[in-house]
Amino acid sequence: MSVDQHGAVGAVGAAGAVEAVGAVGAAEAVGWTPKARAVLAAASELFYAQGIHAVGVEAIAERAGVTKKTLYDRFGSKERLVVEYLRERDRQWRDVLDPRLAAAGPDPRARLSAVFDASAAWARDRGRKGCGMINAHAEISDPAHPAHAVIVGQKRWMLDLFTGLARDAAGPGAAGARDPEALARDLLLLHEGALVMAGMGVVPDAFDRARDAALVMLPSG
Repeated sequence: MSVDQHGAVGAVGAAGAVEAVGAVGAAEAVGWTPKARAVLAAASELFYAQGIHAVGVEAIAERAGVTKKTLYDRFGSKERLVVEYLRERDRQWRDVLDPRLAAAGPDPRARLSAVFDASAAWARDRGRKGCGMINAHAEISDPAHPAHAVIVGQKRWMLDLFTGLARDAAGPGAAGARDPEALARDLLLLHEGALVMAGMGVVPDAFDRARDAALVMLPSG
């Protein structure tokens, strides 16, 4: 799967985030003024460290150095701020992943390794409390909440990514080829399990083990 194909997959997965913004009645995009970015940075830090429900707008405004009025003027609601937090975290994740996929080239095995290695680097540098999407889903499981579509959409995007890799690996002449959709689901389960175990500190080398197991499952050309 090429980088361009990867981008196309991202467009599909991003649809959930777009729907979520509409769900909070935000027809217009956020005006990303310096104060709006300061609010998002503060909210991102606090939401990830303490939990979404545990953090109020007062704490976010204080951390950002703005008034509550400014926060609501920029985002309209806490729900919208949660949506933007999750969208921004997903954007940052893709900024980590995309260069590694590009460097891996077209080989499905190299690209699969790149996904797990990118996740290991992300978890080490920005995800010591586990996956932000999984953590958010523990607090926001109602499909009617606007952030729910962002959370589920990000995981569907990852499933699409693994599906593309599985299809590429199952090309003509591939040994041990199996149904790409079924294989992709298994790869996603390995990846998400590694995210959880790494975040909990139960399996320190979770991504190395998950990557090696995933490569065994991938057909070889």
